[in-house]
Amino acid sequence: MKKITLDSLYRKKHPKEGASPSKISAITAYDALFASLFDPHVDLILVGDSLNMSFAGKPDTLSVGMAEMLYHTKAVCRGVQRAFVVADMPYGSYTHEKQALKNALKFYQQTRADAIKLEGGQARAPLIARLVQEGVAVVGHIGLLPQSVRAVGGYKIVGKTPTSARQLLEDALSVQEAGASLVVLEGVVASVATEISQRLKIPTIGIGSGAGCDGQILVFSDLLGLFKAFKPKFVRTYLEGGTLIEEALQRYVQDIQTGHFPSEQESY
Repeated sequence: MKKITLDSLYRKKHPKEGASPSKISAITAYDALFASLFDPHVDLILVGDSLNMSFAGKPDTLSVGMAEMLYHTKAVCRGVQRAFVVADMPYGSYTHEKQALKNALKFYQQTRADAIKLEGGQARAPLIARLVQEGVAVVGHIGLLPQSVRAVGGYKIVGKTPTSARQLLEDALSVQEAGASLVVLEGVVASVATEISQRLKIPTIGIGSGAGCDGQILVFSDLLGLFKAFKPKFVRTYLEGGTLIEEALQRYVQDIQTGHFPSEQESY
């Protein structure tokens, strides 16, 4: 399988003459097993700090650290041959340039991640430029910023006012100017996300930001119906995975109790 690169993703938005643009498909993964299942089908796999919630059962993403992110990124990379792998820089790991560079390079030195992702717009542009200068591929992230959820008082949709929409566009252009290769638009009003996508040369990946983005991403446990604590409006569930697992476990326990498992054929 041919490895997907930044050029591959860029060409989806800017295809060769005569070809039509195509959307980028992305999903999160936190281990080698699920990564290997997703790898043949999607363009991009994000090792998201969302694992702190859907994998570790925490209330937000803020308490996950570098050690956990490196561990899960290594695992995901073992399961991937084809997809472009992006690793989230966790909260507190890029508060200043020296720290950010040290931690970003850990992903390149210790894992096979293709890029790192960090949150923030104009204020992060100098940091993005510095990382790119050192050969680190950077994915930006603007709009609703999960790592800032406590500071802004919750998960709030962005771009509802002209001022907010203008700031988002300025953030997006600043991130692009700094050298980011892609940018995630999270929780952005659809019309604003569409305008940003049209204005940018780099591809945009939407989550809760409408169909006008150049690609879409969902947390895998939401997509597969495994995470049931809450369901955001933008999530489409493609499989009732939680229900199927519960039914399978019920049958398994019943077979144990009735002596139907293991059978003679399943015994040595």
